Amino acid sequence: MASKRKRKRVEPKLVKRSSIDPKKRISSAPDGLYDPANPGHRWERPLQAPGRMQVDFEERVDFQRLHDYRLARTRNALKNSKLGAILVFDQINMRYISSTVIGEWARDKLTRWCLLTGNGEPYVWDFGSAARHHKLYAPWLPTNHCLAGNVGLRGSINPRVGLFEEAAQEIKDILVQEGVADMPLGIDVVEPPFLFALQKLGIKVMDGQQVMLEAREIKSYDEITLLNMAAAMGDGVYQDIFEALKPGVRENEIVAMATKRFYEMGSDCVEAVNAIAGERCSPHPHNFTDRLIRPGDQAYFDLIQSYMGYKTCYYRTFTVGSATAAQHDAYKKARHWMDSAIAMLRPGVSTDKVARMFPKSTEIGFETEMSAFGLNFCHGLGLGLHERPLISRLNSLKDPYELKAGMVFAVETFCPAKDGVSAARIEEEVVLTPDGAKIITLFPAQELPIANKY
Repeated sequence: MASKRKRKRVEPKLVKRSSIDPKKRISSAPDGLYDPANPGHRWERPLQAPGRMQVDFEERVDFQRLHDYRLARTRNALKNSKLGAILVFDQINMRYISSTVIGEWARDKLTRWCLLTGNGEPYVWDFGSAARHHKLYAPWLPTNHCLAGNVGLRGSINPRVGLFEEAAQEIKDILVQEGVADMPLGIDVVEPPFLFALQKLGIKVMDGQQVMLEAREIKSYDEITLLNMAAAMGDGVYQDIFEALKPGVRENEIVAMATKRFYEMGSDCVEAVNAIAGERCSPHPHNFTDRLIRPGDQAYFDLIQSYMGYKTCYYRTFTVGSATAAQHDAYKKARHWMDSAIAMLRPGVSTDKVARMFPKSTEIGFETEMSAFGLNFCHGLGLGLHERPLISRLNSLKDPYELKAGMVFAVETFCPAKDGVSAARIEEEVVLTPDGAKIITLFPAQELPIANKY
């Protein structure tokens, strides 16, 4: 009998996620490779809002999967554009691409930026010690892609020092190295001297905002979970507001209480808490003061905060002690407009049809749609407060587009009362599922809540 031929030993090969060709990442592959741009929706299951701790006995948020998804979405949007690379200074876009953040401090400094070419991994320029921190604690980024950067902190360092030119040259060198120097570079927001320095090196600069908005449009399973967790925090704060809303309490005291509670629950940024009561309700001032709450006041609030970067925009209206017929009537109208818009929210529906569910500007006492903008509309919600879709009579009748499953957005309505001072303001956050809109802001709002009823 012939002896068996000895089989050649095959050495195992280590494959990193980042080294796998995205075109070959398919869920049906025998070795378990996956498509990182697949949002992984599980519409057959309830939308979860789990605890904040990580546990070993159930799946909650998979942050590595979240990182992979956001980067893959950006790469796909970049591929669909005419751009060779995207350079972002907006902290929202930077977090989306690189999954790095150093807090609210950086929001308006324009001193952190991120570059992604169609052929490479993200480059991050950060405050010096933060860049070193990323090398230690952000293993999804190549360590030689985390660089110290500073272009002057909005002019605090005089441009004569040459920091803009040095940074622009670094970027040009990477574009050349990765083979995209002859293609346009997309930018979201930028200081003019930085723009001029790039152009002086022969780099063609184009608008990159639309690329990033396209990337962020569809939320993944993990993103929807984080948005739902943030909304659950808002539910709890509204219970606290409902119990605290009584004569003698000031608007700013409510703001302080809400801010404290959010941070206690794990918020990473309380961007704004609007508190508006009494004669301040109409027209809507979009802020808060030290005004004392009085019996019979109508009062509404907006909770804008984020959990792991994912925002809430969450209005509720109350009256204090009692409510008048005019206040009830305004609330019913605002709720009717809300419910009519939400009923229209389905995949495949054109945004102009949703916009027509909102009242014309003249119905709420404004001369033009521009002057009434922001009172009755929808806006996308994610890492950014205003993402796609943005649906209103101002823009959607001229530029309609189709809704898609996986979008998450806030629906807002406003109705002034006939008494000339009161007004109703309601906002629901919704996830667009294949079967329609699922509301994730759960503090009761079908009828006008009366706090501390007499």
